[in-house]
Amino acid sequence: MTTTTTKPVHGNLRLVDAADGRTQAISDPAEAPGARKRRGRNPETYLMLSLTALVVTVLAINITGFPGASDDEGTYLAQAWAVANGKGLAHYTYWYDHPPLAWIQLAALSWLPGVFGVHSPAVAAGRIAMLPVIAASLMLIYTICRRTGMAVWSSAAALLIFGLSPLAITMDREIYLDSFAVAWMLGALALVLSPRRHLWHVTAAGAATAIAVLSKETMLVTAPAVVVALWQNAARSSTRPWAVGGYASGVVLVGAFYPLYALLRGELFPGPGHVSLIGAWQFQLASRSGSGSIFTGGSGANDLLHSWLYYDPIILVAGLVATVAILPVRRLRPPAVAGVILTLVALRPGGYLPAMYVVQILPFFAIAIAAALDQIVVVADQRGRLAKIAAFVVLAGLAATFVVPRWWTGNQRALTANDNAGYAAAADYLRTAVLDRKDTTVVVDDVLWLDCVQAGYQQEKVIWFYKLDLDPAVKATLPHGWHDVDYIVSTPALRQDPAALPTVNTLLTNSTVVAAFGPQEGRIEVRRINNLENNS
Repeated sequence: MTTTTTKPVHGNLRLVDAADGRTQAISDPAEAPGARKRRGRNPETYLMLSLTALVVTVLAINITGFPGASDDEGTYLAQAWAVANGKGLAHYTYWYDHPPLAWIQLAALSWLPGVFGVHSPAVAAGRIAMLPVIAASLMLIYTICRRTGMAVWSSAAALLIFGLSPLAITMDREIYLDSFAVAWMLGALALVLSPRRHLWHVTAAGAATAIAVLSKETMLVTAPAVVVALWQNAARSSTRPWAVGGYASGVVLVGAFYPLYALLRGELFPGPGHVSLIGAWQFQLASRSGSGSIFTGGSGANDLLHSWLYYDPIILVAGLVATVAILPVRRLRPPAVAGVILTLVALRPGGYLPAMYVVQILPFFAIAIAAALDQIVVVADQRGRLAKIAAFVVLAGLAATFVVPRWWTGNQRALTANDNAGYAAAADYLRTAVLDRKDTTVVVDDVLWLDCVQAGYQQEKVIWFYKLDLDPAVKATLPHGWHDVDYIVSTPALRQDPAALPTVNTLLTNSTVVAAFGPQEGRIEVRRINNLENNS
């Protein structure tokens, strides 16, 4: 029969499993200063930091030029601006479309672009705030790999695969809520894999899981990976309930704040005249139109998959194969579980698949690829030293032949292209050529929304084009309808679905181009509205 006793260790309480002699902490042990000092000099720390610095440098080069800014980025940045300037949780009515914690974190980092002297266009400048978020994910990937028993070389490989894949460089530069959520979920996984098994580790992991979900709700599907790691890493004794209880406490105590916020504002349940958290869930889960099957040619999901594969098929194909391969390996199962779940969610027919969904998949696929390589070398090592050396040579040869050249070519455009020149020119025009900005009403996409506000336009007179037809509060500010608008800035995002936005279509029809920027396929036009009041 297994018995559990307690004994003090450095003045703190530990649980001791008398059956096998293993000791498990349930509270923070005091650590000797010498031990902390030795860890600080660990060469692995310098390796991890050096590789992270290398990847962040590559990410930072031309981050304002590539990729082209998206309306989603502008929305998240505008919401962060609203938080930072005390305007609420969003620049318009916050309707619980996403939990707000990610752009609250973005608001806390909004000072970074100014340090580097980058200001316009606002979205491109705002990307600099993503660099510390990606740096945290890189270091957590290395930590997770080491804590699953992977070698130093394969852990470093996972970091580099995630950091240098052309698809990752493209997506991780952009301002996406998913990047914040990924960093927190990776943190939760690293905490439950801690070899010291402190109670505060698993409690903090629960809190990190909740923060990840409150940063992007879809990250919830990866929580089972953390639970698997927690279950495997907890002793098969009375210590496991402590670990599970600590983790659950962290999840509930932090996660409860969001529904509590909605409840206190009277916005938890649907009702007339107000937004609601449950109403937003109903829209996201039941009412939102799907992207079609990923296997159906011409569907939104299929087109999106091909766009991901265009940037880098290697990390997606190899990552999927590696994820399935390592799933039976107990120590590698947690990241594999996350990869499998995320893949199955993407493959579901009829669901909505957003462009940034791949951001959640990439770190787990990178870990899986490196873990599979690690397993190959482990098996080879069991057959002898020469077999291990041969395995290294073959793997290095494959990487040098197929991966490095493709990634080198794939990243060239990311380091040199200026896809945001049109937006930068349009922002400059709206700042300098329109003289009576304070009394001018302009309709823009969210990429230019913050640029206009910062240029001196009144916030209520800078209108995100979606709101013209979809937000009654915005309609109320225009008593004469589209005649009250002075300018509309036509961009690819604004033009993509004019039939669904009749007021936008009317403005485009009844306006004249006064300035145009960028190539034809991504043309940005500043258009003056044709009506007697504006022309008088």
